[in-house]
Amino acid sequence: MSEKPVVLRDIWKAKKRIAPFVPKSPLLYSEKLSEITGSSVYLKLENLNPSGSFKIRGAANKILSLTPEEQQKGVTTFSTGNFGMSVAYISNKLGINATVCISKRVPKAKVEVLERSGAQIEIHGESQDDAEKRCYELEKEGLTVIHPFDDPHVIAGQGTIGLEILEDLPEADTVIGGLSGGGLHSGLGVALKENDPEIQVVGISTARGAAMYESIRAGKPVIVKEQDTLADSLLGGIGINNQYTFEMVQHYVDKIILLEESAIADGMVFMLDKHRMIIEGAAASGIGAILTNKVQLGSQVVIVISGSSVDTSVLLDLANEQFYL
Repeated sequence: MSEKPVVLRDIWKAKKRIAPFVPKSPLLYSEKLSEITGSSVYLKLENLNPSGSFKIRGAANKILSLTPEEQQKGVTTFSTGNFGMSVAYISNKLGINATVCISKRVPKAKVEVLERSGAQIEIHGESQDDAEKRCYELEKEGLTVIHPFDDPHVIAGQGTIGLEILEDLPEADTVIGGLSGGGLHSGLGVALKENDPEIQVVGISTARGAAMYESIRAGKPVIVKEQDTLADSLLGGIGINNQYTFEMVQHYVDKIILLEESAIADGMVFMLDKHRMIIEGAAASGIGAILTNKVQLGSQVVIVISGSSVDTSVLLDLANEQFYL
């Protein structure tokens, strides 16, 4: 990376800025995962955030950084669900008009939450790329686009997770989370590796549309076809004109692992069975990777449990073992 778009000070600024809206999330010791792995494994419970996911951090930091004039004109974003919910939540708190553009692939449960959020919802096309096009059409009408990941303020907001991890577990040597557009891992990379370059940052992607993984393999951003997956929050392209996260993930992420649907399902069931929490597929990806021995662990491991939005129908399918195979 020639010039760093986000530095450690930006993440500390974000931490202060978002504090009134985003409480610190708990770090839970997982006795069962620790027993299985022989490592000390902790779960960073971002699923307990007010909007139901970690994405409230980046959304809050970006929206709070806008000028009063920009806030008055309103904001728009494109999303697979969680970032849209986060933008809607913060906008509602601040009295800002928000329009969320989504594709037809966004699960019913997320659409219903968005419809109740107070934001205007526009459904366009079959992929996040289609929703993104509509979002930039709205920009021409005066709305400010809140990019779900490829934005320095969003990246800095997500990086506050890394600061909290080090506050609660300064011994952490491995941090794992679901990887899609790269906003989370770019922020984690700065927060963790600028403190200690030896901390391992691991990204888990669905095998059914791993845009960042395929882009890094190709050496440039590429378009990847989206498929149905339990980890729908990990779908979506990184943008052909990606400005920040592609290079930051290349620089900071030590390994990207592709996960099959059965492993994602295992992670969801494990969390419900052992910790009595319902989490979405993307949030369960780190657990699934550990249960299937896909990732090499250090002695002090943190899994980012990224969100909680999942359809009841998916849970019923899991109970009947009818997930996508």
